[in-house]
Amino acid sequence: MPELPEVQTTVSGLNKTVVGKRISSVWTDWPKMFRDGSFARFKKEVSDKKILSASRRGKHVLVHLSGDLTVIIHMKMTGHLLYGDWELKNGNWKPKNKKSPLNDPFNRFVHAVFILSGGKHLAFSDTRKFGKIALAKTSELAGSPHLAHLGPEPLNKNFDYKIFAERLSKKPRGRIKSVLMDQTVIAGIGNIYSDEMLWRAGIHPETRVEHLNGKITKKLFSAMKEVLRGGLEFGGDSMSDYRNVFGERGHFQERHRAYQRKGEKCGKSGCRGVIIRKIVGGRSAHFCPVHQKQKFKN
Repeated sequence: MPELPEVQTTVSGLNKTVVGKRISSVWTDWPKMFRDGSFARFKKEVSDKKILSASRRGKHVLVHLSGDLTVIIHMKMTGHLLYGDWELKNGNWKPKNKKSPLNDPFNRFVHAVFILSGGKHLAFSDTRKFGKIALAKTSELAGSPHLAHLGPEPLNKNFDYKIFAERLSKKPRGRIKSVLMDQTVIAGIGNIYSDEMLWRAGIHPETRVEHLNGKITKKLFSAMKEVLRGGLEFGGDSMSDYRNVFGERGHFQERHRAYQRKGEKCGKSGCRGVIIRKIVGGRSAHFCPVHQKQKFKN
């Protein structure tokens, strides 16, 4: 699932490509992904609107339009947005340039297309069709049911250690892996990056929040910042479906130390552990049982 770094990478790409363009029309073969009303209504509302900018809130892409409207897009597990020249052939959208990265096999599951001025297109590819697209008034965005429940942004300048510790304390008996992924606690962290930051901080994913002391919590805070910034620096993680707006892979998967490395030797200096996988709170956790020992009794 695209997490904060992948969503922010997408937003940065949108700000470079679609700002200033008008939406001529919208196409879909999966109207169920359009929420808060019918697809026909959505299409009518956004047609002829100008794209002003794009931003991010948690794992949501926000495309701000003229007329006090914002398109809210959640890419869910396998979705990603793609910009370029597309054409509709036999009911399927395909890139016009056969040598373009847009022809990556993971980009062929197009279920929504924004037809833009200048002959360009913004396509939404989603293998499993779990993604959602909604519309809200920009002036009322903070109160949108899609966004209002979200916790603070971990890479905001004002998100310091004090706020981090206070947010974690809201779930004192929660397992730290699950709490980090709880979008009401902190927005944007998912399975990949929680594994990586816990590995870096040396914390067992099942440790309860109430058993984390100040020293280890500060270490986790630093690891969170470093891992998320690393995800941004390397253009997101393309271990699975994610591609940026140009159809290109990110490279954070080349820096994995825990996620999807089951059976491999731990990369921490001096550690002789082997990465294992365990289900924690219904999600898979990858960690080293040697340097990420259960440090505290439950």
